[in-house]
Amino acid sequence: MKSKARELGINLVESFSEFKEFKNIDRATMMRVLEDVFRSILRKKYGQDANFDIIINTETGDIEMYHLRLIVEEGEVEDPNLQITVTEARQFEPDYQVGEDCIQQVFLDDFGRRSILNARQALMSRIIELEKDELFRKYADKRGEIIAGEVYNVWKREIMVLDDDGNELILPKEQMIPRDIYKKGDNLRAVVHEVQMDKGAPRIILSRTSPEFLERLFELEVPEILDGLITIKKVVREPGERAKVAVESYDDRIDPVGACVGVKGARIHGIVRELRNENIDVINYTTNTALFITRALQPAKISRMEIDDATKKVDVFLETDQVSLAIGKGGHNIKLAGKLTGHQIEVYRVNAAVNDEDDVELDEFLDEIDEWIIDEFKKIGLDSAKDVLRHSVEDLVSRTQLEEETILEVKKILQNEFEE
Repeated sequence: MKSKARELGINLVESFSEFKEFKNIDRATMMRVLEDVFRSILRKKYGQDANFDIIINTETGDIEMYHLRLIVEEGEVEDPNLQITVTEARQFEPDYQVGEDCIQQVFLDDFGRRSILNARQALMSRIIELEKDELFRKYADKRGEIIAGEVYNVWKREIMVLDDDGNELILPKEQMIPRDIYKKGDNLRAVVHEVQMDKGAPRIILSRTSPEFLERLFELEVPEILDGLITIKKVVREPGERAKVAVESYDDRIDPVGACVGVKGARIHGIVRELRNENIDVINYTTNTALFITRALQPAKISRMEIDDATKKVDVFLETDQVSLAIGKGGHNIKLAGKLTGHQIEVYRVNAAVNDEDDVELDEFLDEIDEWIIDEFKKIGLDSAKDVLRHSVEDLVSRTQLEEETILEVKKILQNEFEE
């Protein structure tokens, strides 16, 4: 039994050494945990632990325990855990005198196999809890930061990523760029998006679609941003499709847009590749609302605009050939411009009637076409019959929420108007 207890005691010390070496727990915390575990053993065996000293060598994992008792005359022992007769004390040290403290070393073998086994289990449990808490704190402090990891598992709805310390991180499908394709062993970069406790364990959620991811990438590529010479005012994205980044310089000698793009696009090309060829518009920020909206809608050229500051609504008027540029493929350009500027932007053609006197407003077809369908065309800047007819069915399907069958029917109705 003694040998079994000794073996368990050695395993207990080895457990401590292993966790000390490989787990990310600071030395002071580790010593406190181990001392707590051993004091709990002492309390179970002796009823209290006040007169015990525990010495832990954090380098080797060695643990020493000492029992301190007051030396008294024969027959004066009231509590054997607190006092010891001078005769007994001199068995440990011949020079002991009455009134001194007797220091007796306590060995793990003295506690028995069951107590040591319980201590080991308690230590393992405490270490695991500490690891969870430490991991949660570590990544809670890293929210919004980019981390690199290796793909460990690929599932239908999420990917497991391991960081440099072997911690498990999660990249959900909805936080991936649509063109992201990963297999086990691939390396990836993402931003720490969310940190939460799930059933007592930390769950670290990564994101590649967050505007913060794009912002951090710019900070890595553009030294002037880290130096504080250029500030990113706002980032909006349609992941994998298009993004707009408003930047401002506090130094008149620095062109913020040029600095972010780099010579021949050297700085921005790496970001574009990381984001699976996402188109990135870098825009010079200004507090002039009209100018900011004009810049946000580039490459379209605006003829004029009407801004309602109270409702944050803007009516933008453009030449016919500029409307599609303002709307952009899939409506991404106008949608992102609205998010970037904080305004609801409506697009209208300039002098539509003058440009084509035979054209007919879509509202005149309300008796044949549902109003919600007409509104879908208006959302992308098409408010007349010939506007719709000039676009292919494929283009209209990609830019509206309408089915191909519906668009074909509408085109047929509009075409009949002109044939008649």
